[in-house]
Amino acid sequence: MKTTPAVGTPLSRIEGKQKVTGTARYAADYNVPGLLHGYVVNSPITKGRIVQVDTIPALAVEGVVEVLTHKNRPGLAWFDLQYTDMDAPPGTVFKPLHNADILYNGQPVALVVATSFETARYAATLIRFVWEEEPFDTCLQNHPEKARPAKKGFATALRPPPPKPTGNFEAAFANAAFTVDADYRHSTEHHNPIELFATTTIYEGNGKLTIYDKTQGTINNQLFVANVFGLHYKNVQVLAPFVGGAFGSGLRPQYQLFLCVMAALHLKRNVRVVLDRKQMFSLGHRPQSLQNLRFGADATGKLTAMSHLAVSETSQFEDYTEQVVAWSHKLYPAPNTLFDFKVVPLHLNTPIDMRAPGGCTGMHAIECAMDELAYRIGIDPLQLRLLNYSETDPSTGKPFTSKALKTCYLRAATQFDWFKRDGRPGVTTRGNKLVGYGMATGIWDAYQFPARVEAIITAEGKLVVHNATTDIGTGTLTVMTQIAADAMGLPVAAVTFEYGDSKKPFSMFQGGSAITASTGSAIMVTAEVLKKKLLKKAQSIPNSPLKNAGMEEVIFTNGTIRLRQTPRQAVSFKQIIAANNGKPIKTTRMGMPHAIKLRKYTKATHSACFVEVEVDKDLKTITVTRAITAVAAGKIINPKTARSQISGSMVWGISKALHEETILDEHLGKYINTNLGEYHIPVHADINTLEVIFAEEEDTLINELGSKGVGEIGLVAMPAAIANAVFHATGKRVNKLPIHFDELL
Repeated sequence: MKTTPAVGTPLSRIEGKQKVTGTARYAADYNVPGLLHGYVVNSPITKGRIVQVDTIPALAVEGVVEVLTHKNRPGLAWFDLQYTDMDAPPGTVFKPLHNADILYNGQPVALVVATSFETARYAATLIRFVWEEEPFDTCLQNHPEKARPAKKGFATALRPPPPKPTGNFEAAFANAAFTVDADYRHSTEHHNPIELFATTTIYEGNGKLTIYDKTQGTINNQLFVANVFGLHYKNVQVLAPFVGGAFGSGLRPQYQLFLCVMAALHLKRNVRVVLDRKQMFSLGHRPQSLQNLRFGADATGKLTAMSHLAVSETSQFEDYTEQVVAWSHKLYPAPNTLFDFKVVPLHLNTPIDMRAPGGCTGMHAIECAMDELAYRIGIDPLQLRLLNYSETDPSTGKPFTSKALKTCYLRAATQFDWFKRDGRPGVTTRGNKLVGYGMATGIWDAYQFPARVEAIITAEGKLVVHNATTDIGTGTLTVMTQIAADAMGLPVAAVTFEYGDSKKPFSMFQGGSAITASTGSAIMVTAEVLKKKLLKKAQSIPNSPLKNAGMEEVIFTNGTIRLRQTPRQAVSFKQIIAANNGKPIKTTRMGMPHAIKLRKYTKATHSACFVEVEVDKDLKTITVTRAITAVAAGKIINPKTARSQISGSMVWGISKALHEETILDEHLGKYINTNLGEYHIPVHADINTLEVIFAEEEDTLINELGSKGVGEIGLVAMPAAIANAVFHATGKRVNKLPIHFDELL
């Protein structure tokens, strides 16, 4: 009689068949009548000006409709005022085709619009530019003297300034029994989701647009387009029902959206703009960073001093920041601390968030410093972390809403056989391979954003839920369907979750591992109101067995409302809607973070990662042969999709530690490996045994679900665990990521 609970069930993705059979349509897959195709021309110089541009040869090509440059672009856009989006950092946002100035290599300088993509691409090669080049700076380590504090502004709430110092760090460090003073360097990484960035704009007339876009935030891009082009919000609809990966690259509107909409409005035609793989390297990226960590401990191994200083790149026109330096004091108590984060403006595009922004950068340095400190003291690296374990947030003194990190440590260590290893570096071998074992801690914020949900019970007694969120491949559609099913006491098959549309109720962009907590909690809030409406209507039915029942006296199960004490007495959702003259019963409510209640607490997810590597004795090639990650993230809504999120993050951790790097030629001011042939990412042969453990963690405070996000927590500990394992295998510390084999020769 009762509905089988959906939450906690490892349900396969609802849209999975569409994706694997090719019937899922992405931003560039929509057949639109009379479609024109745009091709972007990018600047080959890094800094300077366009002196002359000749578009006549391109316009002479049959099928070319228009060539837009700064010379002839329409005045429709809001060029003369500051405009922004919900994820914009402080500064002056980049405006494509605004003027003749070149701010970074790869900057879009023209858009060719033609009747076919191939024609537009060919015509783009015929445009003749005359450039005036100027000196530029693109290499972070060459300009540390230019580091300055980042400006504060919109969207910095998620990127707070460095924590204030405590105690007297310099004196404590000088007097510490054991110390580590180490520098760390991270190279540039670029997002490479499988789906290329694309926009299809359908010109509806009368200032109305329907836009299919690769984005993580339909409403964010709706606001952007409406503001920039002076359109009414209700006349701009942004759709993203399927997104082929994003990982932060789709949080901000990318320039192909701007150019596509500009062309559609200018020509009053339907237009599509798709960036090729090389052009995707002209978008934002994970920034270069330099870090210095100084940790000190007393004779017992207790931390007495922690300093974390970081310098990162930003553009000349915006101040992009990340939370890099705050993590150590959220994990480990030390009475004397010093933290600072600065940026160096370079002649590059503004960096953007990439999975676990700041977290995987900072935690790599922190956890490698902890590992080095453990070897200095002569203590097991895990034991050092347990010795400095804190049940409360050391940086604030506040308790965590929940923290099962110790469970993560012990379960993963036991499954990994950590305590059976020989702790001496460079002595464990397997044939011609040096074998190393490393571990690291992970922490990530448990974000929740406001979200609005509409829930409808239809004439068939089924539930339809509306929200504007996207699903970037994380399983959002499936998880939201499960949450809604349980909230209303329905089987999953009776629930439809409609999303990826800016016309639907409000959602922030999908990022920060926040959407399950945000939209999921909003579903819970809305469902409670909807259930009360249904019960009230059920009570008005003649001879209703529920006439005098309160909410605490009934249960919602299998599409019915039943008396808790006498469950045979029931009214079905279908009967209720019939009594409502066949009209659906619906409600819309906003889910909000429990800001006031949670002021007294710190919210975080935690993880522990254990890694085995093999290093070839002769070639020094590194292979991650085994890795285990244990995660504490509250209630796990769908173990199958959550496990996929963690294992995918672990793969990215391997990539960051050993493979992934965009090479910057400082003399040309450009990236030189802008393709998937030379931008190295792991292939199947690089990935071996990956195991995921979910620690039991009940959190009754964090939100209505008791759930925390899992998109990023699986990544933050992996790079450090791998670097520590490489040290254990070889006895050599490599503090630059990615680790190349030649650094071990």
